[in-house]
Amino acid sequence: MKKYIGFLLVSGMLISTSCDDRFQEVNTDPNRPGADVFDPNLLLPTASFGYGNMTTGYTGAILFQSMWIQALASTSTGGANYYSNGDKYVISGSTNSYIQNAWITGFETASRINQMQRLAQTRELTNLNAVGSIFKVNTLSFLADIYGDIPFSEALRAEEGIMQPSYDSQSDAYIGMLSELEAAVNVLNAAGDPIQNDIIFGGDIEKWRRFGNSLMLKMALRLVNVDPTLAQTWAQRAVAGGVFTSSEDDALVPSDEANGYANSSANALNVPDDIYEVRWSKVMIDFLQATNDPRLSIVAEVPPAGLSANRNGVVVGNNDPAVQIGLPNGFDMAGGQFDISNHPDFPGATGSGGDVAVIGAYSRPTGIYRDREAPVFILTYAEVQLLLADAAARGLISGSAAEFYRNGVEAAMISMNHFGGPTLSATAAANYATANPLDVSTTEASLKMINEQIWATTSMFANFVEAWNNWKRSGYPELTPVNFPGNFASGQIPRRQPFPVSEAGVNEEGLRNAIARMGGDSWLTRIWWDGGN
Repeated sequence: MKKYIGFLLVSGMLISTSCDDRFQEVNTDPNRPGADVFDPNLLLPTASFGYGNMTTGYTGAILFQSMWIQALASTSTGGANYYSNGDKYVISGSTNSYIQNAWITGFETASRINQMQRLAQTRELTNLNAVGSIFKVNTLSFLADIYGDIPFSEALRAEEGIMQPSYDSQSDAYIGMLSELEAAVNVLNAAGDPIQNDIIFGGDIEKWRRFGNSLMLKMALRLVNVDPTLAQTWAQRAVAGGVFTSSEDDALVPSDEANGYANSSANALNVPDDIYEVRWSKVMIDFLQATNDPRLSIVAEVPPAGLSANRNGVVVGNNDPAVQIGLPNGFDMAGGQFDISNHPDFPGATGSGGDVAVIGAYSRPTGIYRDREAPVFILTYAEVQLLLADAAARGLISGSAAEFYRNGVEAAMISMNHFGGPTLSATAAANYATANPLDVSTTEASLKMINEQIWATTSMFANFVEAWNNWKRSGYPELTPVNFPGNFASGQIPRRQPFPVSEAGVNEEGLRNAIARMGGDSWLTRIWWDGGN
């Protein structure tokens, strides 16, 4: 299927541009293809790729959340000083641009989906319209979890003359999104119109249904601290509707480098400065080593000695778990108090003469994260099973938290194989799960272990925003914030991204009302459901 992605995306982009800019004209001008000719299925791969771009790379995930939740770390004082935003909560030259990237990409993607739905409704393509609703909720809930209040009920309605939509409170938006999600899942019909050009599930209606319910479960669990009763209601509905049943259901956006649709996180991590300065954190490496996690040798390597090898993404490092060392967050290479060489566990510079890697022999992400053909992880069976374990431990659903946890851990190992690098066998996954069962001595002990595993799993899937959101919800893992001089978060881990500065110029009233309702617009302003720690 991948070889067709480029064609489908280009077709979708051309058509969606026409739809977005001149929707009425496109549907009335005899010289242009109208809704009765144009197949709206062509917009689906465009939306899929747009979502993948929103969640990866320099849209914010690599530069902010990956290091806020201490999965990655960076000395961030050389050419890659933009990583100071994440590792040290310190502004770089393009911080305002990074803040708005997810917002812009997300609403562009939602707009494409909305136009796809309008055309689908014209042609009575009920399944395609329902898939659009599911994916639109997936997109807008992602934005709400980053920023808080967003336009929802009046969003994407420019054709109706609503050019400055009001911002919904996140609580209202969430209820609206969950209701839309439930309606869409219930409408899906395997005997109805086929979903074509589907690069995620290949047109499988039942997989879309399970994805919708799995998304519902994830959103329901967001609410456990702010409204446990509502969380239970929606979690039970999701389980009754049927969530993912195996790793075959994993929702992934494939990449297609040859046609210009590469994995944007891989694009970032192929920059020589990024290759040199971005390392796995001490928190992550210590966590994996503590239980002899077999994923460690797949995700981490110590590069060969010397600056040249440390800046070369093609050179293969040493992936022996025993030699891996995580980089502590909050250090630089500027020669002062926070220079990494002052850390008591500093392993020493490598190389000699004019080829010295001052950063030291810390573990960097392996080549699977620099593969521009790597898929983008949206939601996986492993995550769903771990969320079910969380829900069961809290008494929100029936079932064994320990069994859900075991399923999630095994699936987390197997789904690493989607990267296409070294693989883990089902036997190795089962052996690890057997050796590391869920601690059920207390509810809190179970929740700690479950959510630490969600953090590690989503981070190793390079789904850093999800790792951050679940940390906000659960409070696990317990992280020590960085307090670097001049940081923008008062020495605390950021809880959200501020609204884009551009919103003040295009929707001032809506923005002002949202900020007043939320109680501020800072990196520490808590969104509606955030009460985990």
